[in-house]
Amino acid sequence: MSTLTRRQFLGLTARVTGAVLISTACSSGPAAPAAEAPSRRPPPAPSENQAYLAVARGDDAAAITARAITALGGIERFVRAGDDVIIKPNICVDYHPPEYAATTHPAVVAALASLCLGAGARRVRVMDMPFGGTPETAYAVSGIGDAVRAAGGTMEVMSPIRFARTAIPAGRDITAWEVYQDVLQADVLINVPIAKHHSLARLSLAAKNLLGVIQRPNQMHRNLGQRIADLASLMRPTLTVVDATRILVDHGPTGGSLNDVRQTDTVIASHDMVAADAYAATLFGLRGEEIAYVKASADMGLGTLDLSAIRIEEVHA
Repeated sequence: MSTLTRRQFLGLTARVTGAVLISTACSSGPAAPAAEAPSRRPPPAPSENQAYLAVARGDDAAAITARAITALGGIERFVRAGDDVIIKPNICVDYHPPEYAATTHPAVVAALASLCLGAGARRVRVMDMPFGGTPETAYAVSGIGDAVRAAGGTMEVMSPIRFARTAIPAGRDITAWEVYQDVLQADVLINVPIAKHHSLARLSLAAKNLLGVIQRPNQMHRNLGQRIADLASLMRPTLTVVDATRILVDHGPTGGSLNDVRQTDTVIASHDMVAADAYAATLFGLRGEEIAYVKASADMGLGTLDLSAIRIEEVHA
């Protein structure tokens, strides 16, 4: 066997070292230190004359949204003059108009934007990161883009440079993840999912909707229930408004057939995301504890599953 010259040895060493460095950079090795998320102002607890959870029914999506918020004590309970507000609807794909119940109803989102601006919010931004298609097209096809702009709000396309690895101190399975920083830094976060069937999670509701503000959401699918709850412990929305004006009862999360859509003319609102999800589950004939991430969130102390223990106000508009 021939021996290596010093020149050959150094050349081989350089190539091996370079390969190791490249491999390390592309691997899932030690991650960068996770930043701490800012602490969002918590919503005040409901007073004696305010509902813990409001359920509004009627055939006017904007009107029942406003009515639900009024039952909670008004938008001023959640939004102060000068606040930076982010509204997070579900705009998961760019190929279904609103009637297919894959995306949040545009009138619900626009009504919330208008209420926030009326309360003196400095700005109201609406955003999501669709897994099907581009944000610009999804915002247009869903009808949310035009509705929000008409209400005075702004549609934002999430910038890749605004995601950062963020610590999740209370996480039981995941303790850090790449999260869109503007969502964490906003004074007010309003989570506005549509209630729909989901092939993996059973239902896509409020806590599940938070996957739209992180990177690598598909990697949340292992131990999905606990991981969603871990993320919810970090995000802690100020207000949750569940769009159940029409619900997708099968073939979710994207659907594609109007036969899978049921008109329910309902909006659910609460400062407690767990309670809102638990109530929304009943529209599908399920209990909150039957949805893994709802139960995991309750187990972490993020809200209540026991709907009999809270004041629910049902209103019509």
